[in-house]
Amino acid sequence: MRAAQETYTHGHAESVLRSHLIRTVDNSAAYLAGHLQPGAVVLDVGCGPGSITLDIASRVAPGRVLGIDSSAGVLDGARVLAAQAGAGNVTFELGDVYALDAANDSFDVVHAHQVLQHLGDPVAALREMLRVCRPGGVVAVRDADYAAMTWYPADSRLDRWLEIYRAVAKSNGAEPDAARHLLAWAHAAGAGTVVPSASVWYYATPEQRAWWGGLWADRILSSSIRQQALDGGYAGAEEIADISAAWREWAAHPDGWFAIVNGEVLCRP
Repeated sequence: MRAAQETYTHGHAESVLRSHLIRTVDNSAAYLAGHLQPGAVVLDVGCGPGSITLDIASRVAPGRVLGIDSSAGVLDGARVLAAQAGAGNVTFELGDVYALDAANDSFDVVHAHQVLQHLGDPVAALREMLRVCRPGGVVAVRDADYAAMTWYPADSRLDRWLEIYRAVAKSNGAEPDAARHLLAWAHAAGAGTVVPSASVWYYATPEQRAWWGGLWADRILSSSIRQQALDGGYAGAEEIADISAAWREWAAHPDGWFAIVNGEVLCRP
């Protein structure tokens, strides 16, 4: 979120935004749904292309929602999506999670989905999110755990995919296994109360496998992850191409199965 000092491992290639654009409250923030009441004022940190933001806005109307991100380009896309949806109660702005442009106690809900895993100082980010949350409000954070991802059938090329991704993320000062750290980070940030939970994304039907496998087959070739892997010496071009092929083979396998554990915390100031 602090563009000059943080590196977003995934970048904003089409293969990345393709996954972000299908996210909704139901499939990505169900643990928060009960707190999205009409009239609430919400901050969505690291909103990306805005699909979750717009769903939140529909649930809290006539309340207001502000989505912030460090990428001007991705915010332009979010504004187009909002205009197409006729969402008049949501705005999108550039923002820095370490220095939010808001007074203390400004929001009823502060939300961040798959953001802390990309930050060098997630505790400082959480502390700032808690600062702008009103007494009685809630800070909601959800992040994946790459080391806990599991799949079938086994494939050494997908093992290498995970090794390479985690190495690239670590080289950026990020924590790819953020889910397991969320409770500790919330405590370290000084949250008054923390309710932890977890949920799973899974891909097992032919349609789900085609989407997820195709997405990563493209992402490993075309997103910024590829160049970072090459530049860092974590993989060569031939191996990366082989990993892309492995993803397509997994997607075509009739028994293919993939699961992602997501950690969640609901924090009160």
